[in-house]
Amino acid sequence: MGVLKKFEQRLEGLVNGTFAKVFKSEVQPVEIAGALQRECDNNATIWNRDRTVVPNDFIVELSTPDFERLSPYSGQLGDELAGMVRDYAKQQRYTFMGPIKVHLEKAEDLDTGLYRVRSRTLASSTNQQAPGAGAPAAPPAPAAGRPGGYGYPPAGAPAGAPPMPPSPPPGRGSAPYLQSAPAAPAAGVRMRYWVEINGARHQISRATLVMGRSTEADVRIDDPGVSRRHCEIRTGTPSTIQDLGSTNGIVVDGQHTTRATLRDGSRIVVGSTTIIYRQAEG
Repeated sequence: MGVLKKFEQRLEGLVNGTFAKVFKSEVQPVEIAGALQRECDNNATIWNRDRTVVPNDFIVELSTPDFERLSPYSGQLGDELAGMVRDYAKQQRYTFMGPIKVHLEKAEDLDTGLYRVRSRTLASSTNQQAPGAGAPAAPPAPAAGRPGGYGYPPAGAPAGAPPMPPSPPPGRGSAPYLQSAPAAPAAGVRMRYWVEINGARHQISRATLVMGRSTEADVRIDDPGVSRRHCEIRTGTPSTIQDLGSTNGIVVDGQHTTRATLRDGSRIVVGSTTIIYRQAEG
């Protein structure tokens, strides 16, 4: 079971309690969880063969209406999101420099339904790491007056380490947002690609696959919320999905976007239809 699905199930157990109002917000917790996963992927720093360090301190910026709805539950939501990040790090073999914390902040420049995630790597005296990862040697102490900060390299990063990329654009797809690319297959290995829609498998036999409500689409989706030519998958290293100017947009792994990198098992939502992207060797 995927990390995001487990996160959703934990939250479902709280829906009928004090946490219920969270789900009335324009921004859903699972969207934030997906954004935090991508923040880890996009800011991962390889220190050596056995250690990849990711941020451990996250700021989720919300519009004023969303912040007012979510802030009464920020402590509990922050704990749940931190647990999700910890589970995801274990799955990806990431490590941390310190305790994982997720904070909510209000951003006056964001409209309702939009959000933005920032992150930094904060070192602690006893480095915390993802469960199950090997115990790497402690990194060098940070230089005086150069703490890790939002948008800056981790405290104590090795000399010459590249800076972290800038924070992604607001959620809900105001600009293209690409996840870090999956590892390329070994030379000579042939890949198979397909999508699963309502239990049916559709092979991707060409470099591109157009999905939509039109009979001219490569895969026709009978859903009133889907545009005639809704989106296009391009296979490769990595495979990507591109919105084709649809009315309702696309959601990839919980993130509203116009373009995204696909991994095996990526969940794509168009209208009210969920599409599972698959790839495998052979």
